[in-house]
Amino acid sequence: MAHRNDIPIKRTIRRQQLREVVPLADSTIYEMEQRGEFPRRFALSPRCVVWDLAEVEAWLASRRSTPIVRAQSPDVRQRRSRPVREPGLARTAASKAG
Repeated sequence: MAHRNDIPIKRTIRRQQLREVVPLADSTIYEMEQRGEFPRRFALSPRCVVWDLAEVEAWLASRRSTPIVRAQSPDVRQRRSRPVREPGLARTAASKAG
């Protein structure tokens, strides 16, 4: 008879528990899974998917230790729709209308 102590039991979490641990939207988690940037879910049954808690915790620890490089903010003055006007130009246009 096989010993049960030979195989470590992995703790799994469902979607609601994952939301409590990782405050990201479902769509963001799904996209990150597809890119290989987040632990993959697996199916326990046709209607129940779970994540390995140890993998999620390791992912969180790696995110905590590595700073995220933020994207630069776009220059809103270059927008084509609703461009941001310079402060002095807005007053002169308003004074010409009145």
